[in-house]
Amino acid sequence: MKNKKIIIIGGGAGGFFAAINLKEKNPNYNVSILEQTNTLLKKVKISGGGRCNVTHACFEPEDLIKNYPRGEKELVGAFYQFQPQDMIEWLKKRGVKTKTEADGRMFPVSDDSQTIIDCFLKETKKLNIDIQKGYAVEKLIPPTEETHQKWQIQIKNKSNLEADALILATGSQPKSWKMLTDLGHSISNPVPSLFTMDIKNDARLKDLAGVSVSNGAVWAKDTKLNIENGAVLVTHWGLSAPAVLRLSAWGARELANKNYKFEMGINWIEDTQKNALKILKAQREEWRKKQIGTLSPFDIPNRLWKKLVEAANIDLTTNWASLSNKELENLSNELTQGIFHVNGKSTYKDEFVTCGGISLSEVDFKTMESKILPNLYFTGEVLDIDAITGGFNFQAAWTTAWIAAQSI
Repeated sequence: MKNKKIIIIGGGAGGFFAAINLKEKNPNYNVSILEQTNTLLKKVKISGGGRCNVTHACFEPEDLIKNYPRGEKELVGAFYQFQPQDMIEWLKKRGVKTKTEADGRMFPVSDDSQTIIDCFLKETKKLNIDIQKGYAVEKLIPPTEETHQKWQIQIKNKSNLEADALILATGSQPKSWKMLTDLGHSISNPVPSLFTMDIKNDARLKDLAGVSVSNGAVWAKDTKLNIENGAVLVTHWGLSAPAVLRLSAWGARELANKNYKFEMGINWIEDTQKNALKILKAQREEWRKKQIGTLSPFDIPNRLWKKLVEAANIDLTTNWASLSNKELENLSNELTQGIFHVNGKSTYKDEFVTCGGISLSEVDFKTMESKILPNLYFTGEVLDIDAITGGFNFQAAWTTAWIAAQSI
């Protein structure tokens, strides 16, 4: 059928990428993007602090899938079809150069998310892809003989539309999930992922907002979750940065079951308690006449060092030579295994990710087509797929969108 009508619901990363690849492969197709708001590519705009962390420099599918708490098994085959190297090449062919940072995150060299947005908008215009803003889908009616096997789409306050195939790129939108459950799909219970930890009234963190360590480690006590290494940042409400966010991603369901009230361990120096104690004892001999509050022997901000010294019940004016072995042991414990009481979570306003979505067993990952309804395809966060920070969530969107486009 030369003039197939394809409608993509959702004007975000996955929706645009599916539309562009679909129209490039099938110039005669009539391709439309419906966005219920008046803002396109919203998450692309704010991602990575406005720089857009487009993907990650991890080019082996077997390694790449290890960054996905949900979707690991299903994505391995998908990443053999389209992975980060393919996305980099795709952008390069369209004039967008990328760069890799020390931690593997990849950004446009412009350090501006508008570069990606402009690329997508330019491609949609060149390919004559129809974009409609303010189109709120109310109901999806599956194909029947009476409708000549076409999907019917009911739009709020507008005329109904029909399509030969649909791609749902609606993200973590409860309204879309409700429409899909009405059609027979099942939804894995959605809970927040990638959230920061609220810690109230802890003297160790007071007045330290903005202070961070590059090489810390965090863990959730009394859980089966692994220790997560990386940067840890003190915020006005608690703790954030990659190590904390990774813990929240892997623990999304378990921590939700605890109502986000649990004990979190922190190692500020990513070294053992034994080694920390050894270093402290050596400093006692070397800095005998210096006050302990003057300088930290570890690679942590001095403001944090002073708070941890006080938490170990040591006066900041104490000379190193006066410190007992017990005091140094207490300090080594604060440095490497301090326990903090988490009593809630905070999410990035518009940048947060959801754990949950369409049950993955109901989707064919070779095509991204629904196993329940014909000519219905999915991309991105509408699925029960989510990743840790670092460009992995965008890569899942690019990959699933590309596969859906190729399949159609």
